[in-house]
Amino acid sequence: MATLDDVAVLAGVSKATASRALARPELVARDTIERVRAAADSLGFQPSRIARALARGRTGLLALVVPSLQNTFFAPIIEGAQAAAEESGNHLTIAVSNLASPAGNAGLERLASQVDGLILNASQASPEVVRHAESLAPTVLIERELSGIPSVLADTPAAFGELAAEFAARGHARIAYVGGPDGSWLDSMRAQAVQDALAGKAELTLLGPLPPLAESGIRLAEDVLAARATAVLVYAAPIALGLMYALQLRGIRVPQDLVVSGDARIARALGSSGVPSVDVDGTQVGRQAVELLLRRLELRALEVRGLPVSAQAGPEQRRLAVPVHWS
Repeated sequence: MATLDDVAVLAGVSKATASRALARPELVARDTIERVRAAADSLGFQPSRIARALARGRTGLLALVVPSLQNTFFAPIIEGAQAAAEESGNHLTIAVSNLASPAGNAGLERLASQVDGLILNASQASPEVVRHAESLAPTVLIERELSGIPSVLADTPAAFGELAAEFAARGHARIAYVGGPDGSWLDSMRAQAVQDALAGKAELTLLGPLPPLAESGIRLAEDVLAARATAVLVYAAPIALGLMYALQLRGIRVPQDLVVSGDARIARALGSSGVPSVDVDGTQVGRQAVELLLRRLELRALEVRGLPVSAQAGPEQRRLAVPVHWS
């Protein structure tokens, strides 16, 4: 197997110059870069990913922090982020923390010292915690927006507002919204969107906050019935499934007697038979978060080297449209 020494000898340069030509070509003359690359190609030499990363002052590691692995909502986000990281020559590590406790914050500080940048699902974290994270390492938020920090948000508030308005238009006079998790910034946005959409159109009952588990939905059935709701908006798919199950055990037909919204996966599993649904593209959330983080790292590298950065390179906040489906 060819080594860097072999490449240097064939190219007629020192080992240090060969290393710079492969890892930091901006520091080496063009003709030298061409000789070193030609030598590496002819010998079949593949530089170590770790060595390349260290030469750039980077670890090649990115971290995605989520509050829980019990919530299936995060699975496609993780998949999308991991795919984008691998395609860019980086690796992604997953950490679990709601960033709402001293222990979680201490863990975040340790993590930030070991990676190039952070992608945070910080919906339950205070603004102070989020800004502290940004001071530790370049940071991108998902499912949260905060001025001065790049973010990617699936616009579920707009989708839930659309669902609520359509429920009212279809004659539902009593509607329930099931929110959570506790202390979630995004949930407050969804609840407000639903309230605005139903103002003067239907009676709204707010239920929760609840953790995103099927058992939450099972326990919720009595509260939904007590509210005399004929349509229910649910923020998490497992809760919707648990609620549907508990209602059907009581002889209440879903959706004929009571409509429960779900996500696109539930609708597909049930054959889309009367289940209104939202279609969050979690894969795109993860992919675009990695894209923004890599862009932030490149800008940081330019700043460190004293090179000019475009005035238009400020933090970007992306909101991805969330389609609403009616069967």
